[in-house]
Amino acid sequence: MHMSDGIVNAPTSVIFGVIAVVAIGFSARRASAELDERTVPLAGLVAAFIFAVQMVNFPILPGVSGHLLGGALAAILVGPYTGALCIAIVLVVQSLLFADGGVTALGTNITNMAVIGVAAGYGTAVLLMSVLGRRGDTGTGRLGVVAFIAALVGTVCAAMGFVVQYAFGGAASASLGAVFGYMLGTHVLIGIGEGIITALTVVAVARSRPDLVYLLRRNADRVEVAA
Repeated sequence: MHMSDGIVNAPTSVIFGVIAVVAIGFSARRASAELDERTVPLAGLVAAFIFAVQMVNFPILPGVSGHLLGGALAAILVGPYTGALCIAIVLVVQSLLFADGGVTALGTNITNMAVIGVAAGYGTAVLLMSVLGRRGDTGTGRLGVVAFIAALVGTVCAAMGFVVQYAFGGAASASLGAVFGYMLGTHVLIGIGEGIITALTVVAVARSRPDLVYLLRRNADRVEVAA
């Protein structure tokens, strides 16, 4: 869901640029609590994987492309703050080195994908894991369902972030209603595809190295504290 330059006006770009800087700065300070010698290499692999899948783009609107986002995947595997940093780094590299997403739109893209997408996806995953934990059902099969739903929700929420930005300061000719309908419809479909990839990836890691999956470690810690 990369935006190019000129999709929203300059004041909107500046506002969301500030939001992105503050959010990523806060994430950088909190990420150290999520990382250790085991998970730092995983964070690098997650960022590389997301970079690769995001390079596969297809047009949605003039100046706007659709692709897999990876926010829920990153948050589930390495934590929400580290996940936000992974997505932000990927977006910066893509924008500056590959012209994938406008430089002036970098703040809006980071806000949508690294902040909104990660927060919505991770929040959904935590909520669902909490419900499953009360039922005593936290196997890898149910983890896959959690990952699928979290990725779908995160993708749609990130798309709605773009709609909000367009409502504030859209500079293109398309109407807000048309943008909303098209972004929602296309990103529900993208979210389904992303949910499948996220579920398969998370389950594969959980079956081989469950100790590396941040969501499982967090859930285990909460169970120990409650006990």
